[in-house]
Amino acid sequence: MKILFVHQNFPGQFPHLAPALAARGHEVMALTAETNQRPSPVKVMKYRKPAEVTIEPRLSKLYAECCERGLKVALAARQMRDQLGYVPDVIFGHPGWGETLFLREIWPQAKLLVYAELMYQTTGLDTDFDPEFARPALDSRISTTARAAHLIQAMVQADAALSPTEFQAATFPPELRGKITVCHDGVNTQTVRPDPQARLDIPGTTLSFRPGDEVLSFVNRSLEPYRGYHSFMRALPDVLAARPNAHAVIVGDEGQSYGAAPPGDKSWKQIFLDEVQDRLDLSRVHFLGRVPYPTFLSLLQVSRVHAYLTYPFVLSWSLMEAMAAGCHVVASDTAPVREVIRPGENGQLVDFFDIPAWSARLTEALAEPESFAPLCQAARRDIVARYDLHSHCLPRLIDFVENAGRPV
Repeated sequence: MKILFVHQNFPGQFPHLAPALAARGHEVMALTAETNQRPSPVKVMKYRKPAEVTIEPRLSKLYAECCERGLKVALAARQMRDQLGYVPDVIFGHPGWGETLFLREIWPQAKLLVYAELMYQTTGLDTDFDPEFARPALDSRISTTARAAHLIQAMVQADAALSPTEFQAATFPPELRGKITVCHDGVNTQTVRPDPQARLDIPGTTLSFRPGDEVLSFVNRSLEPYRGYHSFMRALPDVLAARPNAHAVIVGDEGQSYGAAPPGDKSWKQIFLDEVQDRLDLSRVHFLGRVPYPTFLSLLQVSRVHAYLTYPFVLSWSLMEAMAAGCHVVASDTAPVREVIRPGENGQLVDFFDIPAWSARLTEALAEPESFAPLCQAARRDIVARYDLHSHCLPRLIDFVENAGRPV
């Protein structure tokens, strides 16, 4: 089969699936943005950068931006069809940026699959979760409804869709839910595993951590409220005061990936660091920024406890990877996390907003690692059993594409 992946940041969610399909003899290509410089495991074609959208009113802007990107994708697809004679049997795209919106007009006979990552909702998810950053209720609901327009259109057009978790699939309305197959992207548990020889060097210092050291880790793409950075930082002073030999290692960019930009000139990182830094020993708090994957993996392997928080939103790969690495995970008691963490069995859950409870649980986890060793072992077993890339997820993902989205 001819299989085309469409993703502005390819390989995105498809770093294993695309080359696996190519290895099975399929002709696999990807269509991605011209600004994307990430290495690709398959042949890549690129579409031109969308024009900047400056229209008003603001409710129309996101849809207009998605249409503009979809147009650039369609023009590139037409060029592939007319000049190269390329006609895919299956298209698998991420609809989040509008890239799949007009592909039916270029290749009407192709099976169109989309990655159903999340459907925005006005209540019960991220929009109304955190009262500290709440917008006026009606304004928030209208804005959220407008943001969902291109996703609904993409789902209606699709022959089938894929969601990585049951929680994420359940965010879609019943009229669309029937199109969705649930299968996680997968964790390579052969690579992500406990390593008693692991070592993490802290840049700019003489510090070097190994398994058994009193390391508390916190990892996200960006340090922002959506991933609980504010709750973590507010809990941290009491943790480090109670554990004078502990170090906190924090990974993430200063910008925002999901939520709103911070007010003023400071980043979310700096805002919440400023709030607590007079109660912190900053020589024991290490901000590494964004790190290469081997450094991230070493951090998980040396961590005594890993803190993970999220709004009711897309679940991070890092949670499953922390569990696969044998971390003791203390996570937020939010819906996406409850699908993976069973409190007292393979990790612990804490109310997202309960700062004293976070301080207490993290302190306890640092102080009594032997008590929680069974949870760490169970966490890895669960990831191997349910989310292992090679034995579980990748075969199902391959079937999903080869069967053009029929349930697997």
